[in-house]
Amino acid sequence: MLRRTRELLGDVLRQADPVLLLFCVLATSYGLVMITSATRYLETYKHVIVQGAATVIGIGLYFLISMIDVTELLKKWKWIFLFNIVFILLLKTPLGWEINGNLAWLHIPGFPVNIQPAEIVKLTFIILLAYQLVWLKENKDLKSFSSILFLGGHLLLLVGLYYLISNDMGSALVYIFVFACMAFAAGVAIRWFVIAILGGGFAFYILWQEELIPEHMVKRFIVLFDHSFEPLETGWHQTRGLLALGGGKLMGQGLFNGTQTQSEYSWSLPFRHTDFIFSAIGEELGLLGCLAVLVLLSAIVIRCLTTAAKARNLMESLLCVGVAGTLIFQTISNVGMCLFVMPVIGLTLPFFSYGGSSILTLYMAMGLVSGVRNRSLPEWLRKT
Repeated sequence: MLRRTRELLGDVLRQADPVLLLFCVLATSYGLVMITSATRYLETYKHVIVQGAATVIGIGLYFLISMIDVTELLKKWKWIFLFNIVFILLLKTPLGWEINGNLAWLHIPGFPVNIQPAEIVKLTFIILLAYQLVWLKENKDLKSFSSILFLGGHLLLLVGLYYLISNDMGSALVYIFVFACMAFAAGVAIRWFVIAILGGGFAFYILWQEELIPEHMVKRFIVLFDHSFEPLETGWHQTRGLLALGGGKLMGQGLFNGTQTQSEYSWSLPFRHTDFIFSAIGEELGLLGCLAVLVLLSAIVIRCLTTAAKARNLMESLLCVGVAGTLIFQTISNVGMCLFVMPVIGLTLPFFSYGGSSILTLYMAMGLVSGVRNRSLPEWLRKT
C-alpha cells in the first residue's frame, strides 16, 4: 500500500513542471510576507491564514490539473459555456456581494472568504476561446467576417453580461486583452484589430462627448493628466501609493517599517494588501524589492510563452498564451496604477495581492500550462 502510494505520488509529481511551480511558489511566498506586513496594523492574521490556505490548496490543484488533458475536457464544451453564464448570473441572487460599488463577489454564509466569479470564469473562458479559435481555423477561415462575428459574439456576451451585472470594468478589460492576445496568436488578420481599435476609440470618444461614461470613470481619467484634480477624493489612492513608492528609494525603509504601510490609519495607504501592495513593497523594500517582483512575474510569463511555443497543438499553445496575457495585463495595470500613470480599475497584482479566489485560479491556470508542457515532451521523457 505504501509503495503504491509512493508510486502514485511520484507519477503526479512527474506530470508537473517543477520550474514553473518554483517561480509561482517564490512569488506567492514573497506576497505572503508583504501581506503580513501590510495587514499588521489590523492586528489580525486572518488575511495571511486565508492566503496561505489558498496557496496550499492551489498547489494541490496545480498538480491535479497538470494531469488533465484539456482536449478531453472540451468534449463537454457546452457545459463549460453554461457554467460560465450561470456562475456570473449567481451575482444577481442573494449570494451576490457588493464591495466598493462592484457587485463582483459571492458571499456564502459560513464560508471564510468571498468568491469572485470573474476569476474562475476567466480560466474557463480561456479554454473555450482556444477551442473556438481552433475550430474556426480548421473548419472556416479566421480572416472572414462571419468568423470574427462569431468570436466577437462570444466575447461581447460574456463581458457584457458580467459588466452589466457587476460594474467591474477592470475584470472586463482583462477578458478583452486576453481575447486579443489569443486571437492574434491564432492568426486573426491584423485588419480586424485595426478596425476594432479604431471603432473602440471612436465609440469611447462619442460616449465621452455625450457624457454617457459614468462620472467616477471620467474622473479617474482626468486625474491621470492632472494630479492636482480632487487630490483628497479621486486622486487620493494613487497619490498615497506614489508617495509610498517614492519613500522607499533604492533599498526601502525596511520590512515592517514603512511609514504608510505600518500606519494604523487605513486611509494612509488604502488597500495596501490588495490593489496597492506594489506600493507597500516599494516603500519597505525599495526599488530592488519592486524589481524582484517584476523579475519573478516576468519569469512566469516567459515560462508560459516558451511552453506555448513547444505545445503539441495550436489549442494548447493558445491556452498558454491566454494565461500569459492575463498576467501581463494585470501586472501592467496594477503597477501602472501605483505609478499614477494608469487609472484605478481594481486589478490586483498576480501572486502578490491578497485574494483567495485569485490565488486558486492562478495556480489552476499554471496547472494548465504545466500539463501542456508535460504533454509536449517525448513519451519516454514524460515517464522518467
